[in-house]
Amino acid sequence: MPKVDLYNVSGQAAGEMELNDSIFGVEINVSVLHEAVKNYLANQRQGTQSAKTRAEVRGGGKKPWRQKGTGRARQGTTRAPQWVGGGVVFAPKPRSYRYELPKKVKRIAMKSALSSKVQDSEIIVLDELKMDSYKTKDMVNILGNLNAEKKTLIVLAEKDEFIIRSASNIAGVKTTLVNTLNVYDILNCDKFIVSKEAVHKIEEVYA
Repeated sequence: MPKVDLYNVSGQAAGEMELNDSIFGVEINVSVLHEAVKNYLANQRQGTQSAKTRAEVRGGGKKPWRQKGTGRARQGTTRAPQWVGGGVVFAPKPRSYRYELPKKVKRIAMKSALSSKVQDSEIIVLDELKMDSYKTKDMVNILGNLNAEKKTLIVLAEKDEFIIRSASNIAGVKTTLVNTLNVYDILNCDKFIVSKEAVHKIEEVYA
């Protein structure tokens, strides 16, 4: 079983913790991670892009010149795609890009992402993460103590408004709950900060 150091909010070691080998110690499946990230980004797309076809642009009802005898190419309308102000060929229309991955693939991707953070020594497990006020300055100090001043993901077992709001104004820092954790956010962060309680919850869900 992989072992990681436990830290307190002051950045001092507070013991060790064993992680579940079937979640934090699996072989990393790169192709499944790629599928999970691609799926997440596709599901984030609004799909509101739209352009007009030649049937939808205004004007163009009159034939610009007669069919024969001018020496020019035959034209039926000034709203054909090759004309300035004409319609767009195969114009994009609003649509949904959403699709679902199989549950097994999602689980493999999540375990691979979590294991990658352990292998790369980018996981920081805290014995406890609590705040009793809305203080961005205090959160900055905590992250400084943990050497997590770049892109950081903080995972909480339960919703804590003090932590969420204290971290919301810090660039590159994102907070999430165990039940909303996703592969993209895990891979996109430089430091993965998780409370001991949240680790137990992750192990319950994915064991």
